Amino acid sequence: MTYCCALRLQDGLVFISDTRTNAGVDQISVFRKLYTFGKEGDRFIAIQTAGNLATTQAVIGHLRNQLTLQEQPNLYTVNTMFEVAQLVGRTLRKIIEDVTEDTQEQSNYYCSLIVGGQIGEAEMQLYNIYPQGNFICATKDTPFFQIGESKYGKPILDRALTYEMPLDEAVRCSLISFDSTLRSNVSVGLPLDTLIYRADSLKMPRGKRITHDDEYFQQISKQWSETLRRGLHEIPKPTEDYLE
Repeated sequence: MTYCCALRLQDGLVFISDTRTNAGVDQISVFRKLYTFGKEGDRFIAIQTAGNLATTQAVIGHLRNQLTLQEQPNLYTVNTMFEVAQLVGRTLRKIIEDVTEDTQEQSNYYCSLIVGGQIGEAEMQLYNIYPQGNFICATKDTPFFQIGESKYGKPILDRALTYEMPLDEAVRCSLISFDSTLRSNVSVGLPLDTLIYRADSLKMPRGKRITHDDEYFQQISKQWSETLRRGLHEIPKPTEDYLE
C-alpha cells in the first residue's frame, strides 16, 4: 500500500508520497508514486498514485506515450487543469476496462490518483480521481486530498491545516502527518518524495527525496513525539468520577 497527500493552498501546492509497495510480508519494494509533467513558463502538472501498481504504471506509461507520439489530446495540448483531470480519468478507466471483462474483478485493479497543477494564468487546481474515472476538486474549505493509507495522518491535517497557511508551515504539517502514518502502519515506508510548487511561478520544482538518514525529518519526528508527551502531561487530570 502507500500514502499520498496533496495540498492546494493560497501560496502554492504541496505533494508528498511514500514509496513502499508490498505484495505480502516478503515482497516489499520501492517504487516512485509522484510524477511530474510540464513546460517552463506554460504549465506544471503533478500526479500521485496509490493502489494496484500495474494499473498506476500503465496510466503513467500511457500518458507519456501520448506525449511521445503526439497523440491528441495529451497533457501538453489541453487548455485547463479540468481537462487534464478528464484525460487522466479516461485513461485510468480505459486501462482498468482493458485488463478485465468481468466488472466484479475490476476492483482487483483499482487505484486512486491525485492530479494537481497550473496552466497559464488560470488558478491552480487539485483533483482526486477515482477508479471509475470521475473526480472531485479541492476547495478553500477542503484544501487537501489523501489517497492510500490515510487514516493515521488525517487528524493533524484536519486540526491544523488551513488554506491560508504558509508553505513552510504546510510542509511541517504534512511531514508530521507522514511521521504519524509511518509509526502506525508498516505498509507505508521511507523514502518519501516531496514537491513544492509556488503559485503562478509556472516553474518545474526540483523536489526532494527524504531517506532514513534525513536529519530534518528525524528532528521533526523526535520533536513531535516530545510535544505530544508534554501536551498530555499538561492536560488537566480527570475528576474522581472518571476514575471510579
